[in-house]
Amino acid sequence: MDMARIDALPGGGCGRLALTDGDREARDLFASWCREAGCTVTIDRLGNMFAQRPGRDNALTPIGIGSHLDTQPHGGKFDGVYGVLAGLEIVRTLNDHRIETDAPIDVVNWTNEEGARFAPAMLCSGVYAGLFDLDFALSRTDADGMQFAKELERIGYAGDMPCGSHKLGAFLEAHIEQGPVLERHAQVIGVVTGGQGQRWYDVTVSGRDAHSGSTPMAGRRDALVAASRLVLAVQDIALEFAPDSVGTVGEMHVTPNSRNTVPGEVQFTVDFRNPDDAVLSRMDEALRDAVARETAASVNLQMIWHNPPVRFAPACVEAIQAATTAYGYPRRQMVSGAGHDACQIARKVPTAMVFVPCKDGLSHNEAESAEQSHLEAGCNVLLGAALHLSSAVGHPENQTHDIIPA
Repeated sequence: MDMARIDALPGGGCGRLALTDGDREARDLFASWCREAGCTVTIDRLGNMFAQRPGRDNALTPIGIGSHLDTQPHGGKFDGVYGVLAGLEIVRTLNDHRIETDAPIDVVNWTNEEGARFAPAMLCSGVYAGLFDLDFALSRTDADGMQFAKELERIGYAGDMPCGSHKLGAFLEAHIEQGPVLERHAQVIGVVTGGQGQRWYDVTVSGRDAHSGSTPMAGRRDALVAASRLVLAVQDIALEFAPDSVGTVGEMHVTPNSRNTVPGEVQFTVDFRNPDDAVLSRMDEALRDAVARETAASVNLQMIWHNPPVRFAPACVEAIQAATTAYGYPRRQMVSGAGHDACQIARKVPTAMVFVPCKDGLSHNEAESAEQSHLEAGCNVLLGAALHLSSAVGHPENQTHDIIPA
């Protein structure tokens, strides 16, 4: 609730975009809490923050626990923030009980998970995992042309440590489910076995500006009408590959956006997701077919991001499962429908996730809400798994992880 006061919105949520003044304030507060808990805070070149609690053997690679502090423009209090502060709560609990872990524990805040200001999402965990290069991330610009690198410098969080050089022996992320399944089945813990794949596209439809009163319908090259057909095609493609596929057009810009001018250009985004990469490829083909059929305007389709499905490390999933069993929480195994930093980190580090319910499955919304008892349960499971993995790092048999190839 204290963190949620930073960039609070009238409806009870947060609008704390990456690399804004609010993001700086949130980072400063997080860092101060971590230092009060005895952690040493280090920052890499992309602003990823690692708050380390020493272990019995600091030569062992740390167990990372975390998520992100940035939000959607009309976001809630819990998406991402819960996962970061759950890690801090675990450190405080270990301190309270004077428990020394074998390996160090790192509480991690990944930069720009949401991608709401700088696309794509999960940008800096992606660089850490080797999916993007540093220059690509630093060159990203927002809708106002502000560059990622300059904004990171401006808020004072461009660290010296090379991104990806800070080693982790395992990574755990707690998160609200952002869907209705756990709540619907009266289950408290989601043992997440992996994440579905995603493809993001930028689409530009070019027609011709014209007077709305004097241009006959037959002679128009209306970019918005053409774009509308493609938006419906996105919907139809997702339904064709149901029930596991989803398709969304979440952003659209119309030019010149004048009441009495036929639109000459439309830019919009497409987001396709499915847990099977072969199905995502078929959805891609269907979208390209729809573009090829459009004759009223020219269409430029660019896939800006392909994030293949991921399976989490069996050893990490089993550690979460065992901790859930020990506490007796009702649980289910599930695949994440949303993208998370954990889905990027899993391509480099053994990783798994814990889900807890959120009210009505609602997220990316100011009304996002979660019960304290469920948040506590997620922390307990995370703590149990972290304690187990802290003593397991360094044993190769516990560090196998399976990634579905692109």
